[in-house]
Amino acid sequence: MSQSTQDQRKYQILDAALEVIVRKGYEGSSMSDIVKKSKLSKGAIYWYYSSKKEVYLALVNHWVHQYSPTLNLIIEDNQPASVQLKGLFNFFITQYETDPTIFKAIAVFWSLAGRDNDFKEKFDKVYSEFFTLIEKIIIKGVESKEFKNIDTKIAALSIMVNIESAIWFTLFENYGISATKYMETITDFILAGLIK
Repeated sequence: MSQSTQDQRKYQILDAALEVIVRKGYEGSSMSDIVKKSKLSKGAIYWYYSSKKEVYLALVNHWVHQYSPTLNLIIEDNQPASVQLKGLFNFFITQYETDPTIFKAIAVFWSLAGRDNDFKEKFDKVYSEFFTLIEKIIIKGVESKEFKNIDTKIAALSIMVNIESAIWFTLFENYGISATKYMETITDFILAGLIK
């Protein structure tokens, strides 16, 4: 079997797992649910993943690999820090508008991270890398004198929390406020607070 066929099967399994975990949660789902949704045989699933937990941990890796190139491109782009931050927010707005399912799944994984050390370690690593990426943009803005001289860690954490707030729009009533409008307004507030 070629590498591209193997990759395609893994994506098929992970796409199925995403739908299953959002619909049934972690405890309520099983490997059989993933098998059924993927339309692959049980043997094919177990060839790649030995357990439900392994599938869901791989799903987190899948997102990281999927989003990292775009996020890295945003910070590698030779634009002012404010443009890079806006690009970061726009990326997540577009992602939310395209498919909020991922944000719903992240809420399930947050819950798991509070109870399972493997998920906690995985999410600690993912969020640490995301935090570092945001902080690099802030540091660039401070060093170029585009941004005020602020605590870059607190600023990065505030931005990360606001980006993650899109998750709440998938879980609760939004009181007539669109996630896009909310994110656009928060972006403006944050930039107004950072720019000299």
